[in-house]
Amino acid sequence: MGSLFEEFFKKGQNRQSSGEVIYTNEPFEDSDTQKFRATVSGRVQGVGFRFTTKQAADELGVGGIVRNESDGTVYVEAVGPEEKLSQFIEALRKGPSPSAEVDKVVVTYDKNIEEKSNFSQAN
Repeated sequence: MGSLFEEFFKKGQNRQSSGEVIYTNEPFEDSDTQKFRATVSGRVQGVGFRFTTKQAADELGVGGIVRNESDGTVYVEAVGPEEKLSQFIEALRKGPSPSAEVDKVVVTYDKNIEEKSNFSQAN
């Protein structure tokens, strides 16, 4: 990663955000690996959100996908250990991109999400 991207990513790491996390259900008790889908709303498109979300997921070792939705939100699926997913949800709440302004992250744990060993960014 070039220095331009390193500086861009670092600007968002310690930023405080007032974004709210809403859980629609609890993690599954009978599984070491958790899976969730989330909808992130706010100023999250056109600000490097997908790119920096993938970077955060890769650093944490979380599998999944991130994509823009037609309604202006960002959709995320993630698979991994509960501790890593908690850290990932916090990254989403803060908005991993320094230009993002997250209003809300709605998280739903879902056993039916496909297992993914890496994290990809979709269009």
